Amino acid sequence: MSPVNELPVKGSQFYKRRPRALNRRQALSLLASGIATGLAACSKPAEQIIPYVRLPEGVVPGQALKFATTLPLSGFGRGVIVTSIDGRPIKVEGNPRHPASLGATDVFSEAAVLSLYDPDRSRTVLNKGAITSHDAFRLALQPQLGQMQKTRGEGFRLLTGHVTSPTMLRQIDDLLELFPKASWHADEPIDNETDRAGAVLAFGRPLEIVPQLEKVLVLLTLDADPLGHGPDQLRNARGFASRRMPSAGGFSRIYSVEASPTLTGAKADHRIALHPHLIAEVAVAIAHSMGAGIREAVLPAKAMAFAKQAAADLSTNKGGALVLAGRALPPETGALVHWINARLQAPVDLIEPVGRTPGGREAGNLPDLTRALQSGTVDQLAVIGANPGYDAPADLEFARHSAKAGFRLHVGRYADETAALSTWHLPQTHDLEAWSDLRSIDGTASIVQPLIRPLYRTWTDHELLALLMGHGDALPYDLVRETWKSSAGGDFEAWWTRALHDGVIAGSAVAAVPKDLALPNVPAAETPDDTSTTIVLRPDPSVWDGAFANNAWLQECPNPLTKQVWGNALSLNPRAAARLGLTSGDVVTLAANRRQIEAPVTVEPGVADGVASLTLGLGRRNAGAIGSGIGVNAFAIRNSESRWSIPKAAITKTGRRDEILTTQNVVRTPEDVRELYPLRDFSGLGKPKVPSADSRPSLMLERPRPDDGHAWAMVIDASVCIGCNACVVACQSENNVAVVGPEEVARGRDMHWLRVDVYDHGSAAQPKPGFQPVPCMHCEHAPCEPVCPVAASVHDGEGLNLQVYNRCVGTRFCEANCPYKVRRFNFFGYADGEEYANLGFESYRAQKNPEVTVRARGVMEKCTYCVQRISGARRAAEREDRPIGLDEVKTACQSACPTNAITFGDLHQQDSAVNRQKADERHYALLGHLGTRPRTTYLADIRNLAPGFDEDAT
Repeated sequence: MSPVNELPVKGSQFYKRRPRALNRRQALSLLASGIATGLAACSKPAEQIIPYVRLPEGVVPGQALKFATTLPLSGFGRGVIVTSIDGRPIKVEGNPRHPASLGATDVFSEAAVLSLYDPDRSRTVLNKGAITSHDAFRLALQPQLGQMQKTRGEGFRLLTGHVTSPTMLRQIDDLLELFPKASWHADEPIDNETDRAGAVLAFGRPLEIVPQLEKVLVLLTLDADPLGHGPDQLRNARGFASRRMPSAGGFSRIYSVEASPTLTGAKADHRIALHPHLIAEVAVAIAHSMGAGIREAVLPAKAMAFAKQAAADLSTNKGGALVLAGRALPPETGALVHWINARLQAPVDLIEPVGRTPGGREAGNLPDLTRALQSGTVDQLAVIGANPGYDAPADLEFARHSAKAGFRLHVGRYADETAALSTWHLPQTHDLEAWSDLRSIDGTASIVQPLIRPLYRTWTDHELLALLMGHGDALPYDLVRETWKSSAGGDFEAWWTRALHDGVIAGSAVAAVPKDLALPNVPAAETPDDTSTTIVLRPDPSVWDGAFANNAWLQECPNPLTKQVWGNALSLNPRAAARLGLTSGDVVTLAANRRQIEAPVTVEPGVADGVASLTLGLGRRNAGAIGSGIGVNAFAIRNSESRWSIPKAAITKTGRRDEILTTQNVVRTPEDVRELYPLRDFSGLGKPKVPSADSRPSLMLERPRPDDGHAWAMVIDASVCIGCNACVVACQSENNVAVVGPEEVARGRDMHWLRVDVYDHGSAAQPKPGFQPVPCMHCEHAPCEPVCPVAASVHDGEGLNLQVYNRCVGTRFCEANCPYKVRRFNFFGYADGEEYANLGFESYRAQKNPEVTVRARGVMEKCTYCVQRISGARRAAEREDRPIGLDEVKTACQSACPTNAITFGDLHQQDSAVNRQKADERHYALLGHLGTRPRTTYLADIRNLAPGFDEDAT
């Protein structure tokens, strides 16, 4: 087998970049940060918060406490459990009681603790960019409030993100009652506006879609990505996984039609890449085949064959079939998909939007606000938690028009692009420091409780709204309790304690509404323009809409499909790139809507003809020391009329290059893919099993192994791994894994203990990727151990391959001898004195897990199977005079996984889940022919192909 080039070394704009020297303001900020962290980091909130797990009376120093709370993404809540040690939140895990997380996390939840300690967070009041006091702001606000009272709010505009907090919605209702001529607007850069607009056409009112993937046998996604990153990813992923088990009582089949690669497309059994206007025609073809009295679809033969096959499969599985439409499709297609789902009796709930106030008010949109600003009728503008100065569509020219409002107030976590446009800026409290409440996608409500007293003197959204209504002394704790007193019944304190303990308010989900609808009108087929390119915009899987741009863990978290870090790039398929004379790394000019940006190109198989793809959220100017100046700002060419696709874009080669930073390559060599990533057809399961590689003889010498009563092992099911990277960031958070920065990545270095390899079984025209998480294999015959001259790499009595840091002298012989390439070397003190950018600031130290050593320069490190968690379970068992329970130990990566793809346990416990996984006929060892006998093994990926159908052959 030819060698696989996993860690390419590339030239880059970052290669020669060095951390900038501190200026006077940064030095003073660092001093203030250190003082504030020292005073506040170990302080608990003043109000009572309820531990998730009952512990002995009193607080034991160094002993972890766990608290249930809720973290937002695009306004929707996901329930989490946060581990706190000595008053410091250090780790986020999912809340199994919360329907939006089900015990799992995503990359954004995991990275929340790093954002909490970000020294770039805003911590002072600013007036036109100059530091001032809170009292000065209150004084300046009084004449504005007096004018608002005289005019009954005429000229006052409130702009927020998507709001689901019942308390905040109640306050907005009260505010608009007090100022009836004021207006409330909401804008979310990544939202479900297309879904709601489609529901208006189908049902006459906006409705939210809540798919039930655990009930789906056949799924068709039309440029939708239910498994991709987003507020509902965790729930959707768990539902998907429950239907991809051979013993599930019905193995699902997925058809995907998309303009550019997505995680759902990667896991699809059948996939085809089409231009967005052709994807809309697929919906027409399916509806027509189901008896809709509409025109016939206009599709190429290959796409029509795909549509007919999907339609037949959907119709055969009524009650278990579902179609989902994506953001880039027109509302008419969304309405047609609603009609199709009604005919299929699809497992999907439709609920009323959760963003309405108790009085039934709905927020206006950003274009309406911009028109009011342009007309000069806005006197006071308050922006809470939004950043339209960066993410507003370019055609609105928000930055220019907002200057016409005389009083501009911004409340944000950073002094960002919108803060720079404002006359007043207030620092916003972090979600882990605040009291609030949130609803999830299905409407389930939960309480947000603080894990720590605010590190700085900051403002919550609730405090500002209360101040605008003349209640300057209101506390968020009291405001949230007031919201829920009417829901508690008799004993409110008992109800409150239970809500905090469980992290979810039982019975608070929004009821589904009836699905009666009429067949919508279908517009004429769009005439394709073969001379131009349509830019399809996607959320960034690492920084989302830009809100996480200053989070170093996420900037260095690889794109699941391209493995790019520290930036974004314009994706083109190989044919389009060849036609334009482009290769990966070439910089091009994108011109659309009389605006243009420059972006590097990456050649990515699976992008449709006539389409290029670019992610949002990068190219920030005022993100902070980590995120400013990284990547390309796609918002600069975004249009408010078509927020997710930009037609008629021109691509021009500039002649410059900017190499794409990647942590590894996608493996596409056929012989490597076949050997390293076996793929099984569902119809072929149950046939005689090939003998396991574990039973083959080994050239390694047999050595006596002590047995301490446990034999730890891990099995990873590739069939349900969606490549979301939650495990990667969870491992980084748990084990103090360092960030190296773009300069070191350009040299081919990174420190992740866990990587997710991508193997492509398809072709350049039709990729079929699969995901394979690769931690340390913990080989029983470990090649790294005999070559270490100082015995720093050793085996323990429970099967763990250990790295003794204080013995390591940095020869790197172990790394060279590891066939899995899972060892990472500290070429510099990445976490010990030579940190990237501001990562060495004092406040970040509060996030470190005290149970894991922070490694120094010259030391080798790798996955330990979270040995500190094994040790913790052992100590707990000894205290209680019992053995370690069945499947009691869970690694960080296992806890985070939304699909339960990772199983960890003790091989000596016969009923353990890991033993059941190893008995599966799909079980195999990676590079098993080498005789290393790894304790980390895999279950082969499965695809459920439709009998007799091959999209490549049509």
